[in-house]
Amino acid sequence: MRHMDVYMEQEEKYAEAVMLSIGADRLQRKLQIEMAPRMSSDLCTPPVRWGPWLYYRRVEEGKPYPVLCRRKASLHEEFISYNSPSAGFDFTSGKRIEQKLIDYNVESERFGGYSYEELSEVSPDHRFVAYTMYDKEKDAFTLSVRDLATGTLLAKPRVDRVANLAWVMNGAALLYTVTNSDKRPCRIFCSILGSNKDDVLILEESDENVYVNIRNTKDFQFVTVNTFSNTSSKVYLINAANPLSSMTLVWECEPHANCIIEHHHEFLYLFTNAAKAGMPVNSHYLLRARFEVSISGNWEDVIIDDPTLSLEDVDFCDSHMVLVLKEDKRYRLCSISLPLPIDKEGPVHLEALHPCFLPLPEHVCQIQSGPNYDYYSTVMRFIVSSPVMPDAVVDYNLLNGKWNIVQQQSILHERSKILYGSSSFTNAKPHSQKCFYVSDDVDRPDGQWNELSEFYACEDYDVFSEDGAIVSLTVVYSRRHKQEEGPAILHGHGAYGELLDKRWRSELKSLLDRGWVVAYANVRGGGGEKWHHDGMCMKKQNSVIDYVSCSEFLISEGFTHKNKLTGWGYSAGGLLVAAAINSRPDLYRAAVLKVPFLDAVNTLLHPILPLTPVDYEEFGYPWELEDFLAIQKYSPYENIQKDTLYPSILVTTSFNARFGVWEAAKWIARVRELTTYDPMHPIILNLSPELEESKYLQIKELAMETAFLIKMVADA
Repeated sequence: MRHMDVYMEQEEKYAEAVMLSIGADRLQRKLQIEMAPRMSSDLCTPPVRWGPWLYYRRVEEGKPYPVLCRRKASLHEEFISYNSPSAGFDFTSGKRIEQKLIDYNVESERFGGYSYEELSEVSPDHRFVAYTMYDKEKDAFTLSVRDLATGTLLAKPRVDRVANLAWVMNGAALLYTVTNSDKRPCRIFCSILGSNKDDVLILEESDENVYVNIRNTKDFQFVTVNTFSNTSSKVYLINAANPLSSMTLVWECEPHANCIIEHHHEFLYLFTNAAKAGMPVNSHYLLRARFEVSISGNWEDVIIDDPTLSLEDVDFCDSHMVLVLKEDKRYRLCSISLPLPIDKEGPVHLEALHPCFLPLPEHVCQIQSGPNYDYYSTVMRFIVSSPVMPDAVVDYNLLNGKWNIVQQQSILHERSKILYGSSSFTNAKPHSQKCFYVSDDVDRPDGQWNELSEFYACEDYDVFSEDGAIVSLTVVYSRRHKQEEGPAILHGHGAYGELLDKRWRSELKSLLDRGWVVAYANVRGGGGEKWHHDGMCMKKQNSVIDYVSCSEFLISEGFTHKNKLTGWGYSAGGLLVAAAINSRPDLYRAAVLKVPFLDAVNTLLHPILPLTPVDYEEFGYPWELEDFLAIQKYSPYENIQKDTLYPSILVTTSFNARFGVWEAAKWIARVRELTTYDPMHPIILNLSPELEESKYLQIKELAMETAFLIKMVADA
């Protein structure tokens, strides 16, 4: 690694020289000035109500890390604004309402000047907060518990290599998992707060293929223990009132299935994508069982399968469950009253549950459940995303379906006019100087969404892949600045069954307003059970075929010219784009690969960094001949074309990346060695800032990537 440090310094100097030679350094500085106001950090998170408290994080002026705070929700609420949650005063006691819980600036000093938080969980009685901080010297996360009444740290537990937390005994005790030297969570301990006795070992998995995870059910009555291995997925329950009693096995299925259990009154609910009767399913589904019969495996479907609907997510409170559904390409959000109105046993059609569909904007590409800690609240929070709308934090009143935008970034500033479309709330409050839109009104039943479709078009297309599969392609462009056969950037990921990130990102405005088309290829391997399986392991080549087909579609339909198409991929998406370049180097003018997975054969055979069973399930087991040959066929390092002109490529990597920095360095060196050299098609490598470092460094990196693409296309 010492030699790698020297090598990376040389690569950085070379990257700077290339950017200077093509004039991208000046453009990069201009882009940084453009992007900085749009990417200003939120000075405060929207307060989350839990019982009598409002919890939030805010950044104090001149300090790099936030402060975790809370305040009583009942004290003079009319004087407290979401815009300034630290404001407010208890005139009865003469004290400020806000209570600082954790100052992460102080915590960073405790860990040598640099640290960040991985987990934090407030106890259900609001007396303690358990949290883990990164210790750079140990390269591990250290657990601490703080007394919220006194602000002091408890003497125990203080444990290294902690991966998960769960409260038991109504906050009197804490469960936590510990990883081994390979960062595999394998042991569960119980710590009784205030006790001098050693923490009790509840479970230890010695099998190196078994990974352990714990979480509280939302009512804090149980802790679920998930164990994953190459042979099975299991879920156990621990009674939170008596955590030292034996665990109860309530579910078992094939390996690597998603299994999340919640408890509501006398029922357990299971959200899973496990196979049914040995046959893979196309989407997640919801099962239910009475607690006393779940042990015998007597689970039943809640909703009858509907091929037109897929269940994406579910969240619970005491009075409702909320389903995130997808109907064709359209997302829907509906609430259902609990307990379920089912007169007889067995699944029913969704309509029989009398769903209340909650309002959503157009072009929704993702709905993420918020931190809905308050199990007994009838207001649930969701983050709604769209390619043409900045993420909106929305509170829904489940009793009447009304909604309220709690927080939303405002990033379209042109001189004195704030462009948020013609559809703004008539009684909306002015945008704060902190660069995020905040509404303090309780409900907005007839309001409209603050979206940007007036200025940017979002269109969906079905693209036929080489083998006839239909691939979804989303295209975004400026209604005012779009050019015929202008430049375009195609994003792709296609791994782990993850949704392709199509959310509005403010840095893309610099491309859109310069006439670029921003496109997203939802290739096989991404979201959706069957779609994922059709692009993983021995079928991974399908992802590459889909990406190339979408590239050809953009050119054939006139969205871009052949010499103006660029690619962008992150992590496993970097593998996708690099493999597509290997397959069709003539198709792309430039590409950005961020911390990419480029040396699949060697990394999977000889993992220097710990890999999980999910990684091998995704890409294949190279010790098996068929899998090895399949990996060898798509691995970017093994398939570089000799004596061929490659597009201009910028690879960014990091010493803390999931895939090692040496992968990017090896691939860059091999491309330079084998391909045709052309100074107008530079191949450069840049060391990216750590994810936890300052916004300034992140903006600098984004500006560099954007300037590189613009200059490469301009010189085509």
